[in-house]
Order: sequence, then C-alpha cells, then structure tokens
Amino acid sequence: MEKISWITGGGWMMIPIYGCSVISVSLILERFFSLRRARAYSKDLMDNIREILKHNRIADAIHLCDETGGPLAFILKAGLQKQGRPRAEIREAIEDAGYLVIPSLERYLSVLGTIANVSPLLGLLGTVVGMTEAFMVIMAHGGAVSPGDLAHGIGTALLTTVWGLIVAIPTVVAYNYFVTQVDNMVWEMEILSSELLDTLSQKEKTYAI
Repeated sequence: MEKISWITGGGWMMIPIYGCSVISVSLILERFFSLRRARAYSKDLMDNIREILKHNRIADAIHLCDETGGPLAFILKAGLQKQGRPRAEIREAIEDAGYLVIPSLERYLSVLGTIANVSPLLGLLGTVVGMTEAFMVIMAHGGAVSPGDLAHGIGTALLTTVWGLIVAIPTVVAYNYFVTQVDNMVWEMEILSSELLDTLSQKEKTYAI
C-alpha cells in the first residue's frame, strides 16, 4: 500500500486550501506589525501633547502629530486644528477623523474572518469529493478492492479536512486577537479624544474670560 503524503496526498482540492494558508499568514503578519506600530506611536503622544498644551503651543502640538503619525495622531490633529472653535465643531472634526481611521485599523480583518470560515468548508468539500472518487473506483472494480487500498483512499480524502482545520484554527485565533486589539485601540482613542476636547474647550472658556 502506498504511503500517503501529508503535503500532496489530498489531491487538487489542496490547492485552494494552500492558497488560503498563504493569504492568512501574510495578512496575520501584516496586521500584527501594523497594529503594533500604531500602538507604539500612540504610547507617549498624549503625554507630550498635554505638556505642550500647558504652554498653549498649538502649532507645536500639530507638528508633533505630523511627526508621530498613526491613527491617534490623525484624530488629535483634527481636533487641534479646530482650536478656538466651538466645542461642537471640535467634536465633529474629531468624530469625522475617527470614521476615517477605524477602517484602516480593521483592514483585512474581514478577509481573515472569511478564510477562517471557508477553509474548513473547503476541507470538507475535498473529503466529500475524495470519498466519492474512492467509491466510484470500488464500483468500477465490482467491489474487488483490498481493505488496504480502501483505507488509503479514505485517508487521502480526509487529508483535506485536516488541512482545512489546520488553516482555520490559527486564523480564528488571530482574527479574534486582532478584533480585540482594534476594540481596545478605539476605546483608548475615544478616551484621549474626549480629554483633548475637554482641554481645548476649557482653553476656549479661558480666552473668553
């Protein structure tokens, strides 16, 4: 009986599963480093802006946002550029910036979610196709097939399900991890944006007095 290859033994249905695995790994790495970089940029930004605003140096705060980059810097800059305007106008600018930033944080997550759902289905489809082909061979030989050959055919068919799960499980874990990271980042940005809004509004009242 021929030994089944774990890499090529699943037949042609392994091709889309391998394709899903390559895309999944690429997107997981891209999202990991992108979100990590975004958090790193935001780590000390608000502390520095607080210090700058104590001296009313709005232009310096905007310049710091430009130098830092990242989603939080983009949102804070939108608010800083409206300094001196009514509170409602500052809030609207911050909210509009947030609507632009959030899709960049969620980029490719829908693709990862799709791969996590589709990979097991591709594996199951490959198993069904493989089992069908195996039984068609048995029928063609009038049932005169050795148990070893039958086991080989079934094992080959089941490989696609195995690989579908191998691709899907880490993808699901990564997807849930990234969703949690994005939710935490959005929550932090909302808190810091509200703080900036309060600071700028307070300065507006001070100037009015």
